[in-house]
Amino acid sequence: MPVDAISLEVFKNMFISVSEEMGVALQRTSYSTNMKERQDFSCALFNPAAEMVAQAAHQPVHLGAMPASVQAALQTFPEGLRPGDIIILNDPYMGGSHLPDITLVAPAYIDFDGGQELIGYVSNRGHHSDVGGMAPGSMPLSTELYQEGMIIPPLKLSDAGRINQELIALICRNSRTPDDRQGDLAAQIASIRVGDTRLTEIAQRYGLADTHEHMAALLDYSERLTRRRISEIPDGVYSVTDYMDDDGLTQEPVAISVAVTVAGDLLTIDFTGTAEQRPGCINAPRAVTVSASLYVVRCVVGDEAPANQGCLRPVEVITPRGSLVDPQPQRGVAGGNVETSQRITDVLLAAMSQAMPDKIPASSQGTMNNMIIGGHDISRDKPYVYYETIGGGMGARPDKDGVSGIHTHMTNTMNTPVEALEFAFPLRLRRSALRRGSGGDGLHKGGDGLIRDVEFLSPARVTVLSERRRYAPPGYHGGHHGEHGENVLLKGGYEEIHLAGKETLDVEAGDVLSIRTPGGGGWGAPADHDGHSHSH
Repeated sequence: MPVDAISLEVFKNMFISVSEEMGVALQRTSYSTNMKERQDFSCALFNPAAEMVAQAAHQPVHLGAMPASVQAALQTFPEGLRPGDIIILNDPYMGGSHLPDITLVAPAYIDFDGGQELIGYVSNRGHHSDVGGMAPGSMPLSTELYQEGMIIPPLKLSDAGRINQELIALICRNSRTPDDRQGDLAAQIASIRVGDTRLTEIAQRYGLADTHEHMAALLDYSERLTRRRISEIPDGVYSVTDYMDDDGLTQEPVAISVAVTVAGDLLTIDFTGTAEQRPGCINAPRAVTVSASLYVVRCVVGDEAPANQGCLRPVEVITPRGSLVDPQPQRGVAGGNVETSQRITDVLLAAMSQAMPDKIPASSQGTMNNMIIGGHDISRDKPYVYYETIGGGMGARPDKDGVSGIHTHMTNTMNTPVEALEFAFPLRLRRSALRRGSGGDGLHKGGDGLIRDVEFLSPARVTVLSERRRYAPPGYHGGHHGEHGENVLLKGGYEEIHLAGKETLDVEAGDVLSIRTPGGGGWGAPADHDGHSHSH
C-alpha cells in the first residue's frame, strides 16, 4: 500500500485509537480515585526503535517523558523483549518523572513466516497515590530520592506471560495503601494487553511492512510540519529568566533561564544559566524538561502535526548537568515533575511570545497546587492516601479572555467529584468555588483561580506542593498580573494560619485546609471607560 494523504490519516487515527482504548481500559479497571476519577495516567504507542508514534490526549508531562522510559527498558534488556514480557519502572533517572508515576512497557509481536516479528511497543504510565517514602503520597519535602518512596529500576513484571507476583507483593508491601496498588497495577497490565491486542490486529489486517511504513511516514510528516512552522518564526535568540518561589527548604528564589534560538527550520532550547540543582525536591529530571519543551513546540506548531517524536527532530534541548533542569542522581524530584515543569513551560512560552507576540497567551496559574493527604480512616479502620491537583486561572489569550478554574499546560487531570471524595475518604468538601477577581485585568482578562476547602474528619498528615505563592503569574503586553495563590489552614475550622507554598503539617479532625489557586495573567492594556487602552 503506497503512503498517501488518506492512508496516513487512517493510520494516524488507528494508532491514536489504540492509545485511547488503552486509556479507557485503564480507567475502567483501576481501583484508586486517582486513576478512576482524576484520570492521572497516560498511554502511548512506539515503533521498534522506541520512538513515540502516537499518544492519547492524556498528561503532557507524562507523554513527553515516556520515550526515555521505553529506551531505558530496552537498554536494560539488550537481548530484547519477548512476547508476553512487560517491563515496569519508575526511576526518574531512567526516564521516569517522579516515583509515584509507574511506567509499564511491552512489545507487540505478529506471527510472520513461521517466526515472530516485532511490530512496536505499547506503554502506559499511571500516578500511584502512594509508593512508600517518608510522607503519605510519596511527594514529601525531601532532600534525596530515597526519602520519596520505592525506586524501581527496569524489571520484568511479566516474563513470557508469567506475571511476577513476588514483585507486585514487594511494591504493595512498601505502600501505605496496598489494595490500591494491587488494583491499579492490575489495571495497567490490562491496559497493556489491550494495546498489544489492538496493535497486533492492525499489523494483521494491513501487513507488517505497511504498518511500519506508516509509522515512519507519520514521524516524517510531523517533522516536516514542525520545520515549516519553525521557519515561519523570525530568526533570532529569545531569552527569558523567571523564578520558582523557593525549593521548600530555603526561601531563596530559584532561577530558570532559557535562550530559544530560531535559525531557519531549527530550534535550539538552551537552559544554560538556570540555577544549580537544589537541596529541596523541585529538581526536574531531564526527561521532564524535554517533555515540557516538546509540549511548547507542539503548542507553537498547532494541531496539524500528529503528536509524536517527529516534532522533536528539528529541536535541540540543552540542559546543563547538575542544574535544576537536569539534576544528578539521587536528588529529590517529587516536586520537579509537577511544579518545575510548569515554570519551564511558562519560561519557554514567554520566550516564544517575544518572537510571536500576537500568538502566545499570558501566563497561566503556573502550578498544579498538589495536595497530598494521608492518615488512618477511623470509621473503616484502615490507612488511606488521597492525592489531588487543583486547577486555576488560564492566561488571557491575544483574542479572548482566559478560562477560569481549569488545569493548564503540563497537567490535564480531572478534579475529583465531591461524591467520590467523600465516599472514599474521611474528608468533607466544605467549598469548591471560583476565586472571583483573581484573574489579571487587561484588554482580555486572565481566568480566575479556584478555592477548595477540605475538612478533615480524622487526624492526618498533609503535604502541599504549590507555586506562584510569591511571584504572581505575569500579564503580557500591558495586561495585569494574576493574583498569586494562598494556602490557609483553618484550625478548628476558624483560626486562620497562613501556610508556605510547600509545607508538610499534621492536622486534627475539624481542621480545614483552604487552597486558593492563582489567576491567569491579563493580555493587553485594560481599556478605560472611554474605550481607550492604557498600560500601568
